[in-house]
Amino acid sequence: MSPTNKASASDDPVAKAARVPVDERYRILVETVREYAIFLLAPDGTVATWNPGAQRIKGYRAEEIVGRHFSVFYPEEDVAAGKCEHELRTAATEGSVEDEGWRVRRDGSRFWANVLITAVRSPSGELLGFAKVTRDMTERRRLEELEHARLIAARIDQVRESEQTRIARELHDDLGQRITAMKMSLGLLEGQLGDDQHARQTRDALTDLAGEMDGMAVALRRIASDLRPPILDDLGLEAALEWMAENFTRRYGVHATLHFDADDVAFNEVAATAIFRMTQEALTNVARHAHAKHAHVELVASGNACSLRIDDDGVGMAPDAQRKERSFGLLGVRERARLLDGDVSVDTAPGKGFRLAVSLPLAAVGPATDE
Repeated sequence: MSPTNKASASDDPVAKAARVPVDERYRILVETVREYAIFLLAPDGTVATWNPGAQRIKGYRAEEIVGRHFSVFYPEEDVAAGKCEHELRTAATEGSVEDEGWRVRRDGSRFWANVLITAVRSPSGELLGFAKVTRDMTERRRLEELEHARLIAARIDQVRESEQTRIARELHDDLGQRITAMKMSLGLLEGQLGDDQHARQTRDALTDLAGEMDGMAVALRRIASDLRPPILDDLGLEAALEWMAENFTRRYGVHATLHFDADDVAFNEVAATAIFRMTQEALTNVARHAHAKHAHVELVASGNACSLRIDDDGVGMAPDAQRKERSFGLLGVRERARLLDGDVSVDTAPGKGFRLAVSLPLAAVGPATDE
């Protein structure tokens, strides 16, 4: 072999690693890993070794924990239930045992852990102890709980929308028809009255009552539309947003305009409802807080995204005031956007108006597709 080849062989990383004794390689591996607590237990469950990952996750230094029973890592209720002994017996009998549950750090705080306990035996089969590998899964569990909460929130929102739709229809169809029938009855009564003074007084009273009933019918239609405007289901999102802008202008005296450039998008029911509600909440904030003269709603689909933007020319606010004055409205918008995998941004400053922008992936707002 030439000197060059000899040098190459000596520099080969695999060859270098092979020359390291197996025990040393194991020690280096265990001490390098910091995402896992890796340590050995004696057959009775006493901690025999400790790695830096165990110190990071559990909080004990080696000199504080070696020689103590591993039950210190378990909540009191698990210790009282004999979980530690059960896991060691299972590992000794079956070779290993895996578990997920709460564990306790040195400072008393709890974390969610994935634990694998494996029996370690000599070539003759004698039980030498147990290898224990623990991983902190608290963050993953938190994300799973958030996802679960998100699904529950979405379901609650769907149920709420369905219930509001039902109530709106009953108000419009049932009570609306009853008011109409009552007005017809009043008309019949009025036609049966004579022409004396008492009849004229009664006729005036019936006319006033009919006027009150007209006002009641208007209020009923307004309440039903606020709950769930029929136009959203009957004519679609664009028509519903146009109705909202017109109704907002009429009710609050703030001139609202709409620019809709998403004609090619067939909005699914969930997305259409969410966009309608986000716009409604944003305009409600304008009416309550902005002291604005104009508001503008824009819904544009471009590329792979659909963008909703609501601007006003009102007083604006300091960024740190958003959490105080518009927190509930913004919270509702953010939650609805999040359910559609969207993002929300706010641009505002004192005297500079308020701009709310929501970006939604087109895949989340279009027609549902079968997997």
